[in-house]
Amino acid sequence: MSFPQPYAGYPDAKYHKLTLAADGVLLLSFNRPPVNAWIDPKWQELTRILRTARDDGDVCAIVVAGEGRCFTAGLDLNEQSLAKIVADQPDAARKALVMRSHIRDFQEAISWFEYVEKPVIAAAHGVAYGLAIDIMSACDIRYATKTTKFSIKEVDAGLAADIGTLQRFPKIVGNDSLARELCFSAREFDSAEAREIGFLSKVVDGGREEVVDAAVKTASIIASKAPVAVRGTKIFLLHSRDHTVEEGLRYTTALNSALLQSDDMPVAMLAVMQKKTPKFAKL
Repeated sequence: MSFPQPYAGYPDAKYHKLTLAADGVLLLSFNRPPVNAWIDPKWQELTRILRTARDDGDVCAIVVAGEGRCFTAGLDLNEQSLAKIVADQPDAARKALVMRSHIRDFQEAISWFEYVEKPVIAAAHGVAYGLAIDIMSACDIRYATKTTKFSIKEVDAGLAADIGTLQRFPKIVGNDSLARELCFSAREFDSAEAREIGFLSKVVDGGREEVVDAAVKTASIIASKAPVAVRGTKIFLLHSRDHTVEEGLRYTTALNSALLQSDDMPVAMLAVMQKKTPKFAKL
């Protein structure tokens, strides 16, 4: 089978370009020119795509990128629907409850980068503003080009970030003072600083093609591993982020009591002894 090829699992995407970039690797590209700005139908479609990918045994890892000029410039402020959503509500309490439900659904959509339970690599180029940080923070691995520019932009739009950056980004960078500075000021920071603070693990020379290629190579390595082991590892890492060491160990013990009974482990061990490439059943 040759790659890349169209992804048959979700052929009707309107706001995303979906391709199998390598064996087991789904390339999910934001595709809403000119700057991949977000509107409600876009994140609603994203949820459906990631649900499909979660249950598709042909997808072992996901690379997230942007088509065209940039990764994403964030929300499309000209098309936001909150005013329309609450317009028909008669009082402040009802407006608040409708808005609360809308925000929660949006948060869930971005959290699907975690819920998909398969490793997700963000490959950013151009600008990565606002919602881009929410998205990248929900991904497992983050790459960018040397010239990518980042900003936690929400305060410049008159709101506090509410889709995940304020919850995830400080835990990723491990520098509370700097995280607060970037969130309060909305100042732009470059790839060198993003890597220095631990937000990025790799900075790539070149443009979109080069950073996507680098991400696909890493995703291909991950996709070649035992799928039960990889999925379990992501589940355990996410659980440990928000729990104590002891809670994490107990959770791992409970779930691994089942996962260790998979055929993947003897297949992997035999391949090592025979110095062959293992072939795992789909998950």
